[in-house]
Amino acid sequence: MTSRAALERALSAIDVHPGRAWQQSLSTGESVTLSRGEAAIVYVRSGELTGLSAARSGCSVNASAGSAAAVEGERTLLAGDAFISLGCHPLGLSSQSGAEVTVVPLEVVPTVDTRALPPVVFVSGFARAEPAAAGLAAHLGIPAPGGAGDRHGDETICKLMVTTVLLSALRAWAASDQDLSWPPRTSDPFLARVAAAIDADPGKEWTIDQLASLGAMSRSVFAARFREVFGSSPASYVTAVRMRRAKDLLEAGTSVSQTSRVLGYASDEGFRRAFRRHAGVAPSAWRNGRRAITA
Repeated sequence: MTSRAALERALSAIDVHPGRAWQQSLSTGESVTLSRGEAAIVYVRSGELTGLSAARSGCSVNASAGSAAAVEGERTLLAGDAFISLGCHPLGLSSQSGAEVTVVPLEVVPTVDTRALPPVVFVSGFARAEPAAAGLAAHLGIPAPGGAGDRHGDETICKLMVTTVLLSALRAWAASDQDLSWPPRTSDPFLARVAAAIDADPGKEWTIDQLASLGAMSRSVFAARFREVFGSSPASYVTAVRMRRAKDLLEAGTSVSQTSRVLGYASDEGFRRAFRRHAGVAPSAWRNGRRAITA
């Protein structure tokens, strides 16, 4: 299954529960702090807002231009831009000149597929690319948490509005990356041959010697070039291909034992451990979750 298909599945499977949204005015130097575990949408109605993303966890999207890039460090958002945090990392958003923002705390129900999404997304040009969703975001929320304008809204409508805003922003990120594919592409014909062989027979007991020979390289040169091009060791790449194939088989109704045998694992328990390390849940639990989503 391609990464694009996995992404589309992740978007369709998102289950989000919004908290009470509020509108906030930030004076010069004031900030909004999101702790670890606090997922939220922040929409900039006016002014500017700067966030700091650590460890390359962030993705910066230009929704109007359809471009995206990993971002580490500061990123400034202006009026009509949006920010999403899935709560994986703490983050502070500060304003140097003042800003009017809408903050919507979220509870995003974790699934295997939401792992495909970036923990932090900065979306510039959000209002131009998604005017309807931006219009909803601008009018969500009360003046301040528990303030004089506090009112009980229709929770169902609020959830629909927030889900629309969230998916629209994530869709802008998804649409910006045109190179999502599996297996990853390379212009090196020798490495491409190796990747194609693994993808065609992930259950084979591949050794570094076999793969290096297939790529017409020495062990050391092959290992170094493979990691440089694909960003992982050959062994990790083989495991990733197996796990993607495992998800396809399990979703098609193949038993855990049969999937284990097809993918070359010596025991069902070995396969279960590998799958849990990759997906965070046991293969049977993942399959049951996929059936529930489909239903």
